[in-house]
Amino acid sequence: MTAKPKATVYPETYYAGAYWGPRKEAPEECARRTADFLNLLAPCDPILAQWYKPSRSLKDARKHSLMPPDLSTLTELFRRGVNRERGGPVFEDLGFSFWFGNGETGPDSADLRIKCGAYSEAVSNSCVMPLPRKGAGAERILTAPVLTDVVRSMVLPWEPDWAFATSDSYEATHPEPGSAPFSLGWITYLSNRIGKVPPLPAPVRIEPVDDKGTLIVLTPERFTVSNPEHVALAERVRELLDRAGLLNPLRAQP
Repeated sequence: MTAKPKATVYPETYYAGAYWGPRKEAPEECARRTADFLNLLAPCDPILAQWYKPSRSLKDARKHSLMPPDLSTLTELFRRGVNRERGGPVFEDLGFSFWFGNGETGPDSADLRIKCGAYSEAVSNSCVMPLPRKGAGAERILTAPVLTDVVRSMVLPWEPDWAFATSDSYEATHPEPGSAPFSLGWITYLSNRIGKVPPLPAPVRIEPVDDKGTLIVLTPERFTVSNPEHVALAERVRELLDRAGLLNPLRAQP
């Protein structure tokens, strides 16, 4: 009998994201928040310290660095990222968006996708960053201390309702119900607008982010969906958050 070929096992992948509800902002305000974010993100790791304007090729992109952040450049990028039908008017309530990369290819590549200034109830604002998948950069970044700093760097300038760094596999296999205002991650941030985080079991760590909200770090080691203890801990924490009323639908900000 011919042996079946072994299935390819891909490494677990991760991303970080911050999300907030309707918030009407001009391109200049989106640019200011982005500049503050990039400056906070840069010390987290060398891979996250250099970013380039969107371009048709990597070679062209590396000619136009966004670091240090320039407010006029970022403002123009947001202005160009308006939502409109071809040849039609701008949909102002859908805000502005653009994405850009760190100029790397292979395992050290990372990009940022920012949507800001939307005030329609039909869409949300966000700052999302897929993280390096493998290699030395991933080994440095995919740790609780570094990812905590990454999430904190998103929270301070964007003031989101919630933010997290999580495993794509965990999110795919343990989706939150549609009524929940956020998903639970390896590192999760909850704004004080959502509510007060209750005491949580070890080894979970809780820490404040100024007067804005709370960070929840599930495990000091890398959280993986293949570890049943990690999954059980996440489910326990989710149950406690639900019991504290933190998984009720989030009301729109005034």
